[in-house]
Amino acid sequence: MTEDAAGEDADATESSEDGEGMTYADAGVDVEKSEDATAALLDAVGNVVETEYAGLLDIGDQFLSLATDGVGTKLLVAEALGDYSTVGIDCMAMNVNDLVAAGVQPVAFVDYLAVDEPDEGFAEQVGEGLRVAAERADVSLLGGETAVMPEVVSGLDLAGTAAGLADKDDVFDGEAAVGDELVAWPSSGIHSNGLTLARKAVRSEYEYDDPFPADPEKTVGEVLLEPTRIYTDLLAPMREHDVRAAAHVTGGGWRNLSRMGDHRYEITDPFPAQDVFAVVQELGNVAPREMYETFNMGTGFVAAVPEGSGEALADATEDGRVIGEVAEGDAVAVRGMEL
Repeated sequence: MTEDAAGEDADATESSEDGEGMTYADAGVDVEKSEDATAALLDAVGNVVETEYAGLLDIGDQFLSLATDGVGTKLLVAEALGDYSTVGIDCMAMNVNDLVAAGVQPVAFVDYLAVDEPDEGFAEQVGEGLRVAAERADVSLLGGETAVMPEVVSGLDLAGTAAGLADKDDVFDGEAAVGDELVAWPSSGIHSNGLTLARKAVRSEYEYDDPFPADPEKTVGEVLLEPTRIYTDLLAPMREHDVRAAAHVTGGGWRNLSRMGDHRYEITDPFPAQDVFAVVQELGNVAPREMYETFNMGTGFVAAVPEGSGEALADATEDGRVIGEVAEGDAVAVRGMEL
């Protein structure tokens, strides 16, 4: 789920109440309150087979699954640069990746673009990103809706819904077991979560069109706009290797692993974090724990597989690797740091 709140603030929050540096809550997004609101909404709806990432509807021999999400305040970076060419990829990725985490094959996608005034230029760019994403995810793009709402929206907002199908035996159990190995795959960068904090941190020192300090051939904005990786290619190998549960590392950072059950997730060999995270941490004086509780820190998707099967699953994919194991307890520990 995209946890970013709307609104651009030119003044970066300089420190948290405890003096340990900028936090996501300081930046304007309280993840716990957001999760509580989502839970209340689901309780009100009812009549849904619940998973941690998508609702399932029993249609006989299969489940029909739906996931909905948006791009969040990453759109403000796109607006500042006048470059909307990748946000369509983010929009689809945030949805289809949630379906994959449930063990569901995405099959179709619709988008919803809300604008304060129609503009063929950025609409065409958004559409091109969606087309590219549909090819990567191997889904059908069924069109969508564009709404002009000048008194409701300032600029634009982009969201979408992905539909998926799965045989009932193919849906992941959703519960890891003590002794399982954790296999992971890298992210492509900051993805589409934590942008409220990231924006405020980098804008304390840089403009979006300034050279990125760790790679001057790119601008700060280009690095922040790096599109979210799509993980639909992992679904077949995960099924073949009896994955019990999976986690899409999005809003809430590494705490998403706890969605696989109340265990201790010992991460001993995570992927290295891309340079953008170090820049955000330094400029925002963000505590290490806050970074891992907000961002993916280089790892975008994690699966729990029975002991002894981790290397086989990792080898069956292009860039997977075993990063840790499931143990007794109730925490996520990244190289000993508990979240």
